[in-house]
Amino acid sequence: MHFTRFLIALASLTVAACLSCSRPRVAEETLFHNPVSDLTGVIAQDGVEFDAQTTSDGTGSLKINTAKPVTVRLYEVAGVDAEDAQLVYRAKIRTDGVQGQVYLEMWCRFPGKGEFFSRALHAPLTGSTEWTSQETSFLLEKGQNPDHIALNIVVNGSGAVWVDDVALVKAAR
Repeated sequence: MHFTRFLIALASLTVAACLSCSRPRVAEETLFHNPVSDLTGVIAQDGVEFDAQTTSDGTGSLKINTAKPVTVRLYEVAGVDAEDAQLVYRAKIRTDGVQGQVYLEMWCRFPGKGEFFSRALHAPLTGSTEWTSQETSFLLEKGQNPDHIALNIVVNGSGAVWVDDVALVKAAR
């Protein structure tokens, strides 16, 4: 009888410990999302084409074919409330014959302070890859709120690059 109560108490403590250690799911707010079904909204369209055949989600993708290093401004986002949060720029990327590196780049402009960037240099793509999810983030302190956010892709070399399912989300810090 005492052993049974001991086991029940031990099981209850184990469950309570596991629940207290589990991290709550962080809610995200989508600030911008483009599944890429055409060139609508793309800022730098020089060297960028819509590819309806090569796609990660069935809606098409943006294709960049370049013989030299290039930074392509894909989208711009303004008027967001992102103070004291984490901005996360995500996209799916595919490469073919890339000599060099491909990665996402996000620029945040702060009134009176200038522009600052974040790059996904921790996981650049090179060579030929299938669809790969990539992201870069920017931590914002209390009182920091960008008035303009630029979402770029950098091809630091040459080759073919496809971009699909582009998103900017706000997550808790």
